[in-house]
Amino acid sequence: MSQADFPEPVKTLIGELKHLPGVGPRSAERIAIWLLQSPKADAPALSAALQHAKATIVACPVCGFFAVHGCCQLCADPKRDDLTLCVVEQATDVLPLERSGAFRGRYHCLGGKLSPLDRVSPEDLRIPSLLQRIDAAPAELEVILALGADVEGEVTANYLANILRGRKCRISRIAQGLPAGGGLEHADALTLLRAIQGRRGV
Repeated sequence: MSQADFPEPVKTLIGELKHLPGVGPRSAERIAIWLLQSPKADAPALSAALQHAKATIVACPVCGFFAVHGCCQLCADPKRDDLTLCVVEQATDVLPLERSGAFRGRYHCLGGKLSPLDRVSPEDLRIPSLLQRIDAAPAELEVILALGADVEGEVTANYLANILRGRKCRISRIAQGLPAGGGLEHADALTLLRAIQGRRGV
């Protein structure tokens, strides 16, 4: 006796949803059923929004952030500090910095980080365009390396620091340490080490 299963169109939908990051088989099933059965679900609007975004969103040719054809809103903003350049791994890393209001300069998104295990080499990152921006700057830039604190982020930061030495820029690295509201008992040894090393006078 055959076992009951979803019809083929539902299984195809579930299969596509499973490709999304962080969505496992059970989550994909729940999302698919919600899209098909919930009166709040508007599948045509979701499909249209996805197709429109896919067709219109591109990487900014200057910094690599999200843009709708041509330069992004950040590169087009004349009020930003042209002599401070913050280097991040991905375009999504720009948003937390913007929401914090802590940085008002320019950005450069590398498009990843060096990772031999994942076969990501310097040629796979937007390093040549970073060098061009620094060389074309009218005055000395401060280049802030705002890369992750994991092994790949450290390797990428060290690699960039080495190739940027001797160019018309000052290189800095974002401080790393305890998060706001976090206690010492929850911090790992590396975080504590960086918090001590990054201490400042009061």
